[in-house]
Order: sequence, then C-alpha cells, then structure tokens
Amino acid sequence: MEMRKKAVALLSGGLDSTLAVRMMLDQGIDVEAVNFMSPFCNCNSRTAGCKHQATKVAEEFGIPIRVIPKGMDYMRMVENPPHGYGREMNPCVDCRIYMLRKVKDMMPMMEASFVVTGEVLGQRPMSQRRQQIALIERESGLEGLILRPLSAQNFPPTIPELAGIVDREKLLNISGRSRRVQIDLAKELGIADYPCPAGGCMLTDPVIAARLKDLLAHVPDYNFQDLQFLKLGRHFRIHPRLRIILGRNQEENDKIALLAAPGSTLFLPEDFRGPTAILRERDDDADLTVGKIIARYSQDDKKGYLIKKQVWGGGESFFPVTEKYPAEQLDAFRLGRS
Repeated sequence: MEMRKKAVALLSGGLDSTLAVRMMLDQGIDVEAVNFMSPFCNCNSRTAGCKHQATKVAEEFGIPIRVIPKGMDYMRMVENPPHGYGREMNPCVDCRIYMLRKVKDMMPMMEASFVVTGEVLGQRPMSQRRQQIALIERESGLEGLILRPLSAQNFPPTIPELAGIVDREKLLNISGRSRRVQIDLAKELGIADYPCPAGGCMLTDPVIAARLKDLLAHVPDYNFQDLQFLKLGRHFRIHPRLRIILGRNQEENDKIALLAAPGSTLFLPEDFRGPTAILRERDDDADLTVGKIIARYSQDDKKGYLIKKQVWGGGESFFPVTEKYPAEQLDAFRLGRS
C-alpha cells in the first residue's frame, strides 16, 4: 500500500511537539494535529491551558486540530495501569499507549499514513527510554509508524523514512533531558511563544497524587468535577465519609462555588473573612467541624463566627461557631501540602 504524505501529530502545545510539527511542515508533509485534553494538564501558562496553547499553535501553522478529552476510560486506566506508575500516580507508559491507540483508530478517517510526536530519547525517565519506547510502539500497534523528528537519528529508520516520504537527513538526534538544543532551534525557526516548554502532568505532583489516592479509595462514583477539585484549595479527610475542601484565596473560593454540583454542600463565612468550603458528602453532623475549620483559616479574631450552609438544590441555613479547630489536630487530616 502506497504511503500518503500525511501525518497525524500529537500536539500538546509544548515546545517539543511544536518543533516536531514545524519540522514536518518544512518537509512538505501534510499534518493534522490531535490534542488530548487531560484533567491533569500541568501547563504553566497563567492565562491559558494546554488545549488553548495547542489550538493556538495549530492556528499559527495553518493546520487542522482535533481536541479529544481523556474520558472515564482513561481514568479507569489511571486507577489500574498495566505497566504501573512512576514516582507518584503517573501511568506514563500506559498513557502513551492510550493516546496512540486512539490515534491509530483515527488514521484511516484522517487519511494519515504515520504519526509524529515530539518525544526525545531519554528525556522522560518512565516513557522515553529506549525499552519503553519500543514497548509503547508495539502495544499501540504502530511499530515503524511513529516518527520522532527531534530524536529520529537515535532510532532505526521508520517506514515513512524508508519510503522516501520524509528526508532522514533533515531529522535530529537529540537525547537527554536538556532542552538547550530545542530552545536554540525555536529561536532559529522564529518560534517564541511556548508557555509550556516542558509540558508535564499533575499526576507526578505528590500533593495531587495524595488527593487522587484518597478520592479513589473513598469515592467510587467520582466524576470530572471531583477531578477538577483535586487542583484546588486545601483538602482534609476527617473520616471515611467526610472530605472537606477549602479555598486558599478569592479566586479559588469562586471556582469552588462554580464547580459545585448535585450532591455538594457549600459552607461560606457570613460575617467574617474566610475560605469557602465544599463537601461532596451529605453529613449534617459535620456542620460544626466544617465551621470550625473555616474559622481556623480566618484572620479575623472574633468571639463567634456565622457560617452559611448551602445545599445544592436544597436551600440555605445559618449556624454559629464559637471556636477555631485546633491547628495541631487539623494537620493530621491534611491530604498533601500546597
């Protein structure tokens, strides 16, 4: 079967994948990008997430892009990855296999003959070592069809190279964790805006990992709102049926209120400055405990603190607390640090 001069590129919006796409375009390859939107994106842009950056790159390059959310099938893999975790809750090998299998299924519809990625040999310790790269290719069903322009000369020629679709001499042999070569190449190619130069995943963060482990252990029917909460505030597991999340600033307080969904209860300071708290569990016996914790994180020194309780779809009520939760006891219930 004759190969088409078209590739599907995994485009995260980071520096490496951006350079890989540009190198293919410079060789006259027709490229269509795919961005997998993860609830654990670690983009360091203050104004935009990974999805936005990927679509921005695609627009600048004039190529189409499909944004694909990682759904609950992805989370089931995260719960029990066949090839295990990295240092925390990051299933890097299985995550790559997950994405590449999705792409493989899309290739006939996209009329693409091979896949392009920004991977660099040895850059990521779990998924970009030679043995793991070979494993990922094999289990994704894409052996010989994954081209890594930044690191291609460290590997045997791929099928598109052997077919003359891609000029191997114009590919690179970058390896290791330094990004000096990529940064210099970006300057040479006029690529200046890459707010996520290293990419990454919040599952490698020990704080997020601790919170996710707690969620999986105690909330079997979790949803994507629960995953968004993992990235917000301070988390406390008081007992198996009571997890409390508190905002750390006004922005987080607003986000917590916005993400509240059926089954949630909000607690807000009524007559003092303090954090918003949310409970996913319905536990009327927890009111005083939550109120005292909110008071603990208030800088106001009062004899009494009035708390407003809002049950999603069930109205609101008020109650007072007269003391703050003891700090030394509260620390024992903290899930990670942030």
